[in-house]
Amino acid sequence: MHEPIAYRRVLQVGTGRPGDVDDSLVVEEPLEIRLGGVPIAVLMRTPGHDADLIRGFSLTEGIALRPGEMEPEDLGGGRWDLVLAEGVEVDPEKFRRSLYATSSCGVCGKASIDAVRVTAAPARPGPVVPRAVMDGLPGLLEAAQPVFAATGAAHAAAAIDAAWGVVVVREDVGRHNAVDKVVGALAHTGWPLIAPILFVSGRISFEIIQKAAVAGIPIVAGVSAASSLAVDLGDELGMTVVGFLRETGFTVYCGPDRIGPGTVGR
Repeated sequence: MHEPIAYRRVLQVGTGRPGDVDDSLVVEEPLEIRLGGVPIAVLMRTPGHDADLIRGFSLTEGIALRPGEMEPEDLGGGRWDLVLAEGVEVDPEKFRRSLYATSSCGVCGKASIDAVRVTAAPARPGPVVPRAVMDGLPGLLEAAQPVFAATGAAHAAAAIDAAWGVVVVREDVGRHNAVDKVVGALAHTGWPLIAPILFVSGRISFEIIQKAAVAGIPIVAGVSAASSLAVDLGDELGMTVVGFLRETGFTVYCGPDRIGPGTVGR
């Protein structure tokens, strides 16, 4: 497996240590996904947890309706095949992307606007998250981002459980890839997922809200802003969307009933 960090000789100017130095870069490489041997997508991603990425991608994109319908098989050379379980039939042409998906765009490669929206059920009620839990999320995520710490160029996503602890964190050059890696890692524990919070290191896009909704996660929070379409979808599905999350405060775009006052245990 390729490493998520590469090293290059660079020239630094005006940084207090000018000259040629070794620098750490986040790795970005293509990954081809096939369905029953038919290529359906090429994702630009950071290597690592590829099986989680493909499993999560298949679920959040609606290719698989539940875990166990298909399983990733490593074909080597950055190529993976989604092997269908016995009795499961899926038409690859329905999910083929007309272009590859760059690390900054999860939906730009889809063949039509009709394919952008995946059916997702309305969010389940609750839970109410203490204010102190929300304030503490940035610190929890920052401590679990070794690739970002080394390169400054990786996004991260974390699933938070009902005890307000971090269940799993995944990093990737693409925001949506990091989310799919989290979903894929947790899909074995139950479906829809029981983790109530998805916390992301960047902006909150429509696709991130859609992926969380399909996975059954009712609260999505991020350190940056949410887009208008992300908020509209979150509001429509009864989700809670929180942006600009810092230790000193945050913005609740929709679903404020899930954000409670006070501290943990109060």
